[in-house]
Amino acid sequence: MAKRIDVSSLSAYYGNHKAIDDISMHIEPKSVTAFIGPSGCGKSTFLRTLNRMHEVTPGGRVEGKVMLDDEDLYGPDVDPVMVRRTVGMVFQRPNPFPTMSIYDNVAAGLRLNGVRYKKSELDDIVEKNLRGANLWNEVKDRLHRPGSGLSGGQQQRLCIARATAVEPDVLLMDEPCSALDPISTLAVEDLIEQMKSRFTIVIVTHNMGQAARVSDRTAFFNLSGVGQPGKLIEIDETEKIFSNPSVKATEDYISGRFG
Repeated sequence: MAKRIDVSSLSAYYGNHKAIDDISMHIEPKSVTAFIGPSGCGKSTFLRTLNRMHEVTPGGRVEGKVMLDDEDLYGPDVDPVMVRRTVGMVFQRPNPFPTMSIYDNVAAGLRLNGVRYKKSELDDIVEKNLRGANLWNEVKDRLHRPGSGLSGGQQQRLCIARATAVEPDVLLMDEPCSALDPISTLAVEDLIEQMKSRFTIVIVTHNMGQAARVSDRTAFFNLSGVGQPGKLIEIDETEKIFSNPSVKATEDYISGRFG
């Protein structure tokens, strides 16, 4: 069940260093929101605050609020592990579990949840999510071989299948195509388009074309100066951000005048 995210007055720190400052935004359910902006402006840090991965970093802490529908993800009684099941993450570099088979990679999250599934149930879930990741036809005859034996693009789609198998409400993707060739990138972009009917998707990308192709809304982040924290400059419908942004800095970045 895709859910809406409401962020208010969020700042994130690494020790005493403030990485992002006072960010507020709404992220719509069953849509794709892209984060763009120059390197080091806090896009990935902000993404990691949305599933409490940021606090795993030594010295990482957050001020402000992240609501998933009506639930405060940083509430005192909220288990961060449960948050990360609800808000899944796909990383920049494909990271299948190297000692596990393709099948076991997809089933890994389900087994960690502690629910006991019949083999036939697991088989169905694995097939459904590999089909969902457009990978089933490529791997169905070698499900019990190591996931690390796949190509980079296949490994990234395997990681997407692993993330979706636990039925998250939100899927975060941190530059999921930056390590992939153009054909694999296109396959992942097609997949994102298909998946937004099931999930709320947030993607960090340095590829302007990709943001324009896959997202419904785009958020532009920037630094106010060297050593200053990253800030959200504007967020709007993708078409507007790319054709008629409200802020000149957004237009300068998109047209390649800086960044």
